[in-house]
Amino acid sequence: MYITKKFILIIVLGLSLSFLLPANTDKTYPNKTKQRLFENTNRPEIVVDISEQRLYLVQNKLVLKSYPISSSKFGEGSIENSFKTPLGMHQIKEKIGEDVEENTIFISRVDTQKKADIIKNTFDSNNDFVTSRILWLDGMEEGINKGKGIDSYDRYIYIHGTQEEGLIGTKASHGCIRMFNNDVIELFKKVKEGTKVLIKA
Repeated sequence: MYITKKFILIIVLGLSLSFLLPANTDKTYPNKTKQRLFENTNRPEIVVDISEQRLYLVQNKLVLKSYPISSSKFGEGSIENSFKTPLGMHQIKEKIGEDVEENTIFISRVDTQKKADIIKNTFDSNNDFVTSRILWLDGMEEGINKGKGIDSYDRYIYIHGTQEEGLIGTKASHGCIRMFNNDVIELFKKVKEGTKVLIKA
């Protein structure tokens, strides 16, 4: 009888502790929507999750780092001049701004030598300044994000810094993926041209 009570007590304690532990202690990226992740993940790749407004740097399906982002306030889509964020598989085609100072404003990917006044509150200035670093994305899926009228590269879809840091975490961009300026500088150092980028709803 004593052994039975002791055994029951151990089971109860074990169940109690299980509720205190996180449900998923390994930092694997959840594949909620059954969209594919990367098959060849020997090098870091990027997953942008619009539903979470977060960007994940992933290697071998382990999250190396995650960052809050801001996708388009107009929603998701690939049509030219829609100002929407395109979905699907992309790659980093060009990296621009490696040596410029934080908060530097780019116009048409050219360093203006001017710095943005960073807005920390949730005010929407309607400016879409591109600041600090640019990761220019190229669509990899014909008919989805690549091709006439829907081409992410031709639409100038970037991952970049923003003046409106107070809106990070909400849908506020004009199609690109916005990041905090210090975050995009850090990410820029961790990825290469050719790095895969999956944007998912």
